[in-house]
Amino acid sequence: MNNTLRQKPTRGERSGLADHAYDALLEAIQQGTVRPGQRLLETQICDWLQISRTPVREALRRLQTQGLLEHGPGGGISVSVHDLRAVAELYSFRETLEGTAARLAAQQADPTEIGLLKALVRTQLGLPEDPKVHSRENKIFHNHLYQAAHNRFLLKSVQVLHESVALLGRTTLAMPGRIAAAVQEHKQIVAAIEAHDAAGAEEASRSHVRSSYAARVRVISEDAEAAARHPLPVAGSPGG
Repeated sequence: MNNTLRQKPTRGERSGLADHAYDALLEAIQQGTVRPGQRLLETQICDWLQISRTPVREALRRLQTQGLLEHGPGGGISVSVHDLRAVAELYSFRETLEGTAARLAAQQADPTEIGLLKALVRTQLGLPEDPKVHSRENKIFHNHLYQAAHNRFLLKSVQVLHESVALLGRTTLAMPGRIAAAVQEHKQIVAAIEAHDAAGAEEASRSHVRSSYAARVRVISEDAEAAARHPLPVAGSPGG
């Protein structure tokens, strides 16, 4: 029998495990593996990630600080239920910023940038109907659109805003018909930018955000109904 004692993880190792747990839980929330209102149990997360309680607790505290987790009415921790008013405010601000970004892109984008945006839309048109794939390409498209606006302060603002949107949970592209609609909306935005139609680009972008908001409300409603049917974590999720 080997009597060698297992050394405790160093502070750096614990920090790395906490980051791993945080990233895994954040992805689970963003992908909808766990949904608003569902309860998370430390022991089950430890089993899922094969790590000890200490880094899991650190990750949970970090997610609580960001508002992604909250104390449930029956005790324990659950995924936060979205405040619809806050979501509306977030999307209203997003509409303003993204509309401005499209307007500036119509005025400032050079031929190379416009060509890249057109190529990204063509890529999206040829992708399979996979929300995760389209979510990734959607981020790439919007990042290039913001860069084409040539305003560093606007770029920083929209990047922070999109981090907040990402924390709302699973992508709205999972809603039926949303992928095709979003790609067509992107196509309209790029067409206005190529025509140097600043007003048209802004309105197309604002319309795109309004459609995204409508899809987000549907996602929130579905998640609330699912949480009501399944108050405890579903099988195969980080919580069970």
